[in-house]
Amino acid sequence: MAITPGTRIGAYEVTSQLGEGGMGVVYRARDTKLLRDAALKVLPEHFADDPNRLSMLQREAQLLASLNHPNIAQIYGLRTGREHRMHRDGVGRGRNAFRQTQERSASI
Repeated sequence: MAITPGTRIGAYEVTSQLGEGGMGVVYRARDTKLLRDAALKVLPEHFADDPNRLSMLQREAQLLASLNHPNIAQIYGLRTGREHRMHRDGVGRGRNAFRQTQERSASI
């Protein structure tokens, strides 16, 4: 399923693509229930059924959820479903979540 601005994923409405990397695509979205911005990292379809990739996504979400720092996006949840495997981040003020993810990956 192609994800474009206006696509609904659960309570989220995608507004734009923030970036793309080896693990997936990051989208800016609006939480229509809580009225806040979020970043959604979605695994590409060809990774969605790969147990190793799903495990990596889950570990990444768990690790980030354990951290509390103003320069690291907060994890709001992890969702797996038939259509999408993703985790939801808060969108950092002044910096986008994709750039934060790239910087964290480079420093590890």
